[in-house]
Amino acid sequence: MPRSKGSSHRWRQRQTRDPYVERAVEGGWRSRAAFKLIEINSRERILKRGAVVVDLGAAPGGWSQVAASQVGTEGRVLAIDRLPMDPIEGVEFLQADLLDEEGLRWLHERVGERAVDLVMSDMAPNISGNRAIDQPRSLALVEVAVMFAREVLKPGGSMLIKLFQGEGQRELELELKREFERLRRVKPKASRAESREIYVLACNYRMV
Repeated sequence: MPRSKGSSHRWRQRQTRDPYVERAVEGGWRSRAAFKLIEINSRERILKRGAVVVDLGAAPGGWSQVAASQVGTEGRVLAIDRLPMDPIEGVEFLQADLLDEEGLRWLHERVGERAVDLVMSDMAPNISGNRAIDQPRSLALVEVAVMFAREVLKPGGSMLIKLFQGEGQRELELELKREFERLRRVKPKASRAESREIYVLACNYRMV
């Protein structure tokens, strides 16, 4: 949805004042979101050398960059998004919709069965500003990520997903607690304070 002139102006002002935007440019990161994953990984050590990682909704590539730098040449990073993404060394990317058969088939062909150490998703819908619309859209994307993770995660694998706080959050977390040994909510410093976004980290998949 196109931004109004007023909202576009506020967005540009916020970007100009945002220290993470400046740090991303200086550090060669694709987006400020890279710092969210860097912080989460520094606490939780979810990106390990040699790991197989799937990045859902990867464009413009900040998370994929971080993942590739951590898993090294021994690991693999597979990324998918409806939007285009410039190549990243060490990342296999397909421009496709995760809801389409093509995208799912491509991922399954490359990861095989029960071969993934970490599924991560920073996916979010186009925000309308109407919570009654935005929250169900967000949950729908989360459910897609969770369903995919169930199909490809190794026993003991992990999942990191963006979730907007609100209706449906508690039910989702209860569901994940039955399938993973540890569940934690994370709000990285790079997440804007006014945003309802949090990240749910689910570790040690049980394959219930």
